[in-house]
Amino acid sequence: MDWLWAIIVGLVLGLIAKAIIPGKQQIPLWLTLLCGLAGSLLGNWAAGALGVEHTKGIDWIRHALQLIGAIIMVALGNRLWVATRGKKHRVG
Repeated sequence: MDWLWAIIVGLVLGLIAKAIIPGKQQIPLWLTLLCGLAGSLLGNWAAGALGVEHTKGIDWIRHALQLIGAIIMVALGNRLWVATRGKKHRVG
């Protein structure tokens, strides 16, 4: 069941990251999910490195770090997607 939560969290974080990043991102939903999942793992790693991975109550710092990680990964994923495939799919 943990894998299901990881997929849900990855998708939610990826979608929030896409909403925060200025402009339109051209990555597909499946890549948004993977970037959100990778960002979540990056945020968990950063929380562990900072010693804030386990706190009482809601882990707001860890969740903020996960979102920052998702923003970074979605931005990188979008840049790579556009560089490799975006030119072929340009509309206009």
